[in-house]
Amino acid sequence: MAIEVGSVLEGTVTGITKFGAFVDLGNKQTGLVHISEVANEYVENISDFIKEADTVKVKVLSVDEKGKISLSIKQTLPKPEAAPRAPKTDNREPREREFRPRQHDGHARSAHDGNRRNSFERKSGGMSFEDKMSRFLKDSEERLTDLKRNTESKRGGRGGRRD
Repeated sequence: MAIEVGSVLEGTVTGITKFGAFVDLGNKQTGLVHISEVANEYVENISDFIKEADTVKVKVLSVDEKGKISLSIKQTLPKPEAAPRAPKTDNREPREREFRPRQHDGHARSAHDGNRRNSFERKSGGMSFEDKMSRFLKDSEERLTDLKRNTESKRGGRGGRRD
């Protein structure tokens, strides 16, 4: 019997591994059900869902030129119902989003760092890419030097690592 992609068959689980389960489809043909195709929910341990010698219904996902058969149990199961969404409590009309430039990049900064960043942005107007890049590198080096100096002072000054 030729196995076609998309067909639903019954088979017997012959082996379970941490990445999937091997299913005997008859006629000396075995396919693999990957762990992601076992159930509609997250599967950490396949043994919680199927055991060896279980008869399972599988869908053929693919058959490659070497004869490897990829199977799915999940696609033969009924689709899970989506959780109902909470009703919208905002009665305002939806409005189109306006473009607003980001005010920060998400990193915590001290007050003087913001001034330095803004000064870079002010200085870079009308410059070529290479000039902007060299200015950026210079400012980055300054910030890195300040950071290292600040970190060293918190560790107790200069000197090597203490054991």
